Amino acid sequence: MARVKGGTVSKTRRRKVLKQAKGYFGSKHRLYKTAQEQVFHSGAYAYRDRRQKKRDFRKLWITRINAACRENDISYSKFMNGLSIAGVEINRKMLSELAIDNPASFSDLVKISKDALKSGKKVEKKEVKEETKEVKDVSSEKDYSKMTLAELKNIAKAQNIKGYSTMKKDELLQNLK
Repeated sequence: MARVKGGTVSKTRRRKVLKQAKGYFGSKHRLYKTAQEQVFHSGAYAYRDRRQKKRDFRKLWITRINAACRENDISYSKFMNGLSIAGVEINRKMLSELAIDNPASFSDLVKISKDALKSGKKVEKKEVKEETKEVKDVSSEKDYSKMTLAELKNIAKAQNIKGYSTMKKDELLQNLK
């Protein structure tokens, strides 16, 4: 039986690994064996750090919110508890952006939170969702053309338009107007 050499396949595989290792220090970008080892480790670090990055950002947002809360004479935990009692659902990223870019509106949220803490009555999430639906319905009457197909189908369903599920966007727009 004839001997089969790996030739081009092995060479391209090694070249690919060395290309991935480009920029590494010392023999890690020159020698195949050490380069392959470092590429494996780099992949593991990248996988780990993609998850770590999410945690780091959450920590940053909480730190910013806490600093803004302290300026408004309330602790972070009391502020977040007050928001949940008031039924305000806003994520930490947006709260952090508000604290930086628009301190006046953040102060309004702090006031809402403090009022909710004083009253102690928990608002059900259903009530908040119903209020937001009403706001969406009012805003949707203005301009349907900027809405997505799914939003248009929901409005058509609410208005009892027959055959809305098979309609295209332009047909839905005509029927809604």
